[in-house]
Amino acid sequence: MDLKRAGSQPSQVGPAEWFTGIVRIDPLNSPPEPARHSCAAVTFEPGARTNWHTHPFGQTLIVTVGCGWTQCEGEEVVEIRAGDVIWCPPRHKHWHGATSTTAMTHIAVQQALDGSPVDWLEPVSDAQYHR
Repeated sequence: MDLKRAGSQPSQVGPAEWFTGIVRIDPLNSPPEPARHSCAAVTFEPGARTNWHTHPFGQTLIVTVGCGWTQCEGEEVVEIRAGDVIWCPPRHKHWHGATSTTAMTHIAVQQALDGSPVDWLEPVSDAQYHR
């Protein structure tokens, strides 16, 4: 068994090539092979969001704090709140983040294919974000 104590793993800044705005990533678990899942708590300050992206095996998001937005390609922006659970299917192009006025934290759970759990794409434009 490998116990990860709260506060034992350093927070990371969400890289500008994957995110717009201020984002903090707190790793929760990334077990060694043959496991291929990982999970992290991701906090988005107001206005912050991911780029468009996909996941080879899909992604589960569990909103723990605040209010945010998410959108799948070709669909409307959807508001998400603490307690909501979102399933993004494999290879489904989407983004997620905080609203323009409220921070949001979610736990993201995904599996890696060939060592990568995500394929990052282009940034979400301000026009797309502000609907």
